[in-house]
Parts: sequence; C-alpha cells; structure tokens
Amino acid sequence: MAALVSYVFYRSLIVFLLLLIPALIFLLRQKKKDLLRKRKEELNLQFKEMMHAVIAGLQAGYSIENAFTHAYQDICLLYGKQSMMAKELYHLTMELRNNRNIEDVLSDFAARCQVADIRDFAEVFHIAKKSGGNLVGILKNTADVISDKIEVKREITTMISAKRLEQGIMDIVPFAIILYIDVSSPGFFDGMYHNLVGIVIMTVLLVVYIAAYLMAEKIIHIDL
Repeated sequence: MAALVSYVFYRSLIVFLLLLIPALIFLLRQKKKDLLRKRKEELNLQFKEMMHAVIAGLQAGYSIENAFTHAYQDICLLYGKQSMMAKELYHLTMELRNNRNIEDVLSDFAARCQVADIRDFAEVFHIAKKSGGNLVGILKNTADVISDKIEVKREITTMISAKRLEQGIMDIVPFAIILYIDVSSPGFFDGMYHNLVGIVIMTVLLVVYIAAYLMAEKIIHIDL
C-alpha cells in the first residue's frame, strides 16, 4: 500500500519510507476491527443455537444447571469443542459446579463477549429468575425475538456484501487508471512529480482520495 501510494502520487523513495510504518499500523488496526467483527458475528450465530438448546433442556425438565450442560454437549456436536461458544459454555458449567450464581455467571459471560444479544439475554434471564415467573416461557419468547434479530442481521450482511466488493473495486480503480496510462503512455505524468506544483496537486488529490475512501467505509459499514 505504501509503495503504491508513494509511486502513484510522488514517485519518491523517501515518501515510501515515511508511509511504511503508518500504513502498517493503519492496516493492522483495520484487520483487528474486521477480525473482531467476524468473531462477534460467529459467536452470535453459535449463541442462537445455545439459547434454543438451553430452552429445550428446560422444557425437557432439566434444572437450569443441567440445561446449560446439555447445551454444551449440543454445541460441541454442532461446532466442536474448540468453538468459541463451546469454550464459553465449558467455563460457565465449571463456574456453576463451583456453586456460583447462574445470573452472575451469565452477566460475566455477557460482559466478556461484548455482544448486545448476549447481554440482552443475560439481563432478561436475571429478571425472569428473580421475579419467579414462567422462566421457560419468558426465555423462549426472548430467544425467538433475538433469533429473528440475528436472522435480520444476516440478511443485511448478505445484502451489503456485494456493495463491499464494489467498494473494494472502486478503491483500486484510480490506481489502476494511473498505472495503465503510465504504462501505455510513458512520461505522460512526468510534469506532476519532483516539483512544487506537482507535489501540491498530488497531495490534494491524495487527501481527496483518502476522504472518499473513509466516506465509503462509513456508508458501507452498518453497526449491527
């Protein structure tokens, strides 16, 4: 990225060296955000199955503790013991065996995951358990609402995936055009480099490109 920007806009080795570290930091931060978003989406899908497994266990007459143990077995079959939800459920069942309060364990789980749907489920579970109402009915209704919400999120993600691809192509197009002209017509852009006027113009164009890139990122990104 640093090499491409420095070549297209400045044709300068010094600019490349100055851009290298900031570009690396920027890309690593973006990668971290993307990985975190994907992990949360994956955890959310696994959480949906966990909710239904817990409710199925409660409807079958299991205690709350045994219902979560039953859910752990189901999640291991669906996603494997190394999946995120399986690891969380294993930790949760170990906490329950140490006689920790189920509400506190779920609250810790929600705080650790930082996923809105898990936090909502933990809060509803806490209220339902404390009020002594129809726990199974309340949790089933909550699970249905959260499941519908998760499915809507998946549909939105699918709908905007094509737009994300289009954005990626549009990010590359300006560079591709300049490189194509540079190869097909050598010397066409020579007047834009290694002089004050060209540096100013190219810097302005680079700022415009970065602003357009950030605007496109903001438009295409939907906080689900």
